[in-house]
Amino acid sequence: MTKAEIIDAVYEKVGDFSKKDAAEIVEAVFDTMKEVLANGEKIKISGFGNFVVRAKKERVGRNPQTGDPIPISARRVLTFKPSQVLKMVLNPHKQKGSDAAALSADVRPAGE
Repeated sequence: MTKAEIIDAVYEKVGDFSKKDAAEIVEAVFDTMKEVLANGEKIKISGFGNFVVRAKKERVGRNPQTGDPIPISARRVLTFKPSQVLKMVLNPHKQKGSDAAALSADVRPAGE
């Protein structure tokens, strides 16, 4: 989904304002998120998930073609961890509290 599609979806769902207003609101939300993350702060959206900026230290990597060591510079990376609510929306067939062992117990070989 693109930013333009998000703007269209907001415009269609709310409908109380113009498409230009919807675009300004979406832009304002994204700008605010960028500013907060650039400052190294965490964004927690209830029912959706957490955006966290993590600092990675400098390390030595390897060139996959030659195997030569290559320094990888220190950097900040953005991670996202979905909330349990979002996970349940994405995987509605999984019941809360079920695990792989419980799911595999329900699978039996043919003939049993």
